[in-house]
Amino acid sequence: MIDPQGKGSIIRLFHVHKNYGAVKALSDVTVDISKNDFLFITGPSGAGKTSLLKLLYYGEPVSEGQVLIDGMNLSRISHKRIPMLRRKFGIVFQDYKLIPTKTVFDNIAIVLETIGKKRRFIEKKIRSVLRTVGMENSIHSLPPTLSGGEQQRIAVARAIVGDPKIILADEPTGNLDEDSATVILDLLKKFHTRGATVIIATHDKELIRKTGGRVIYLKQGRILPIIPPQNVRQ
Repeated sequence: MIDPQGKGSIIRLFHVHKNYGAVKALSDVTVDISKNDFLFITGPSGAGKTSLLKLLYYGEPVSEGQVLIDGMNLSRISHKRIPMLRRKFGIVFQDYKLIPTKTVFDNIAIVLETIGKKRRFIEKKIRSVLRTVGMENSIHSLPPTLSGGEQQRIAVARAIVGDPKIILADEPTGNLDEDSATVILDLLKKFHTRGATVIIATHDKELIRKTGGRVIYLKQGRILPIIPPQNVRQ
């Protein structure tokens, strides 16, 4: 649904299409996402979930339509303002995307270094977020020495260290066992309670039912009405 005035919305999509050559990944997507929303995007493989997330942080441009992020129209954004846009986001990937040859500290520090934070601030902030995700003792570890669940906790720490307004998580529990998945979802809920808008793309319907939150269902690139978690399709 679209609020004509957009009051309270942090993300707005108007008749968005995304094509990869002759393949339509998204077709006529129109939706509002409110500030501090906790939202799942679900649907079968190939439905367009990852494509939709990429459009939000300008990982790729739209083929047609408009995307507004916190008042910024991505159809008109200059290249100079793209870094400013991306600072609004923290992103958690299914495959972690940690640099295996850099320590946990250095993997997270990259986020703060790119926005010009001083070393003393970086050290204090990283220790704080690692305490929050229960990984402070691994600050000097290399990612390959950690379990999948531990690496994903580091990925969450990296996503939130810059205090983003929006957290995007693309199948964040897809490679994890049930206990590790629960930890990751609890962390995302924690940052939601602190004011972040959280958007999770997942095909795991049981995860959605257990967690709660709004749900958008994608099918063949088209967005169906927002539905309550208990009615997510089998």
